[in-house]
Amino acid sequence: MQSAPIRAICPQDNQRLAAIIRNTLLSFNAAVPGTAFFDPELDFLFETFQAAGSRYWVAVQNAAVVGGAGIYPSQGLPPGYCELVKLYLEPEARGKGIGKMLITACLQSAAQLGYTHVYLETMPQLHMALPLYEKMGFIRLEQPIGNAQHFGCSIWMLKSLLHECYETVFI
Repeated sequence: MQSAPIRAICPQDNQRLAAIIRNTLLSFNAAVPGTAFFDPELDFLFETFQAAGSRYWVAVQNAAVVGGAGIYPSQGLPPGYCELVKLYLEPEARGKGIGKMLITACLQSAAQLGYTHVYLETMPQLHMALPLYEKMGFIRLEQPIGNAQHFGCSIWMLKSLLHECYETVFI
């Protein structure tokens, strides 16, 4: 696994992260209504993740942001649940363990914030991420949880943090 520093999002990351997310969705023919491509906060992720109960982590290689992922207390989720959101990587950062590092940082944050479950929504076009989600302990659900803002997503997954132990690796 290639090492990449993982750090908290900064205001100067907004433009780069929005470009990574939009370019990824375009490259997978997934830039359709009901996806992150059209999220109004996409250009303001730093500000969005200042909300209580949220965190966003950025992966950096060679002084450049190559991706990120976050957790967010999305509307309509049961108490103790948060959502894994906006996990996207540049093509050259994929398959190197960086996605796993970002998910681990998100799970650690969720546990530290007292969440018991982490939920996610994705779409068939992003099928390459499914094995990673499953390896990280997410299980598929038959229907969405909460008030799904991403109606373009048709795959829903959940991970329980109960009985999990996460060391604090990221600050």
